[in-house]
Amino acid sequence: MKKLVFSFVVLFTVLSYSQTPEALFSKANSLYKNGNYSKAIDIYLSIEKQGLQSDELYYNLGNSYYKLNKVAPSIYYYEKALKINPLNEDAISNLAFAKRMTIDVIEELPKTFLQRFSANVILKYTFDTWAIIAVIASFLAVLLFLFYYFSSGSKTKLLFFNTSILAVFIMVISASFAFKNYDIVKNTKIAIIFKDKVDVKNAPTNTSDEVFELHEGTKVQILDELDNWKKIKLADGKIGWTIANNLKEI
Repeated sequence: MKKLVFSFVVLFTVLSYSQTPEALFSKANSLYKNGNYSKAIDIYLSIEKQGLQSDELYYNLGNSYYKLNKVAPSIYYYEKALKINPLNEDAISNLAFAKRMTIDVIEELPKTFLQRFSANVILKYTFDTWAIIAVIASFLAVLLFLFYYFSSGSKTKLLFFNTSILAVFIMVISASFAFKNYDIVKNTKIAIIFKDKVDVKNAPTNTSDEVFELHEGTKVQILDELDNWKKIKLADGKIGWTIANNLKEI
């Protein structure tokens, strides 16, 4: 297991609480170090209830649940940490440890080139990161064009012209990746099974046939919902319906 993260960035302070989120986070960290994982979880969750989000907060929650051998919550919060920061290497590493506690062994279907490109490139960074890259590239493009316009030497003008074109290309690509990333994240609903054992049926009724069963900690994609039922899909392509209370959306 990777060590607990002990730094926490909070964008604003909620004055209605007697303790600031920073103080609560520090207190929870101390409880974690002393082995009081349940109490640490309570405080971490109180911070979350204030509407504050951080990959560090979710990472520490995942660690706390892992220490208590609670499979589903640990995986759930590691996944939430990675949703905010896909490059959090500690969360990636500890998620792999947590998945070893799950019962279900699901082999992913082979991915197409576009699916691999999307997972390894477009989704490698968040929407915000791609947007920032696009904005920086646009400023560089304008600046380089101005250098090109006011330069006198032919070689210098050629250099600034080519680099400004490159900056425009990076801007366009980054902007398109940002919108694609946002679209994928917005339209892809991921959830974690939270019940010890879940029956997955071929239709959203209690009397329908069971097609397979799942256990806590398994990651699924939500395709549809009807009343209190969710249509889910596994990484191996299996599809079925389960009661909504059996899972928790990330």
